Amino acid sequence: MRRASVERKTKETQIRLTLCLDGGGAQVATGIGFFDHMLTALAFYAGFGLELQAEGDLHVDGHHTVEDVGIVLGTAFRQALGDRVGIRRFGSAFVPMDEALCLTVADCSNRPFLVFDAPMPQPMIGAYDSCLTKEFMRAFAVQGGLTLHQKCLYGENAHHITEALFKSLGLALKDAVRQEGDGVSSTKGML
Repeated sequence: MRRASVERKTKETQIRLTLCLDGGGAQVATGIGFFDHMLTALAFYAGFGLELQAEGDLHVDGHHTVEDVGIVLGTAFRQALGDRVGIRRFGSAFVPMDEALCLTVADCSNRPFLVFDAPMPQPMIGAYDSCLTKEFMRAFAVQGGLTLHQKCLYGENAHHITEALFKSLGLALKDAVRQEGDGVSSTKGML
């Protein structure tokens, strides 16, 4: 089983996370309802098992919690992938969500980079600051060793745009981590 457990404690957040790339349910509690919904959707569409408990300084705002969850999830993703032997490596997905259409393209290259082109028309989605989606994606890509491109082709509702981004990320990762053989998907011989 490609699985990892990570704990991270700072003065701002305390996070415990277990990730299984080969399946399982999702139990997510961050104290931010919409973010819980997005992480659950990500795990569901990726086919990942995810257990996550996060406590953060939400009396300040959600920034530290969202970014630190991205750091911990990315760290667990990197650990669960191990040497990346046999994975497809690349994945992409379009997801429509009502009026919004978003694209995610991922490369498990071990060369972290984020390109994020998804303006948010509304600043808040419930208690979730919509600009935190980019912060989460950056933290996840950097710690996970992913080249990650995300684009909203069009959309008018920040909820729909954000949900399409998380779902398309899940689908792209499902494809990218799929076992296809026993070699490394690189002409260099390593990732």
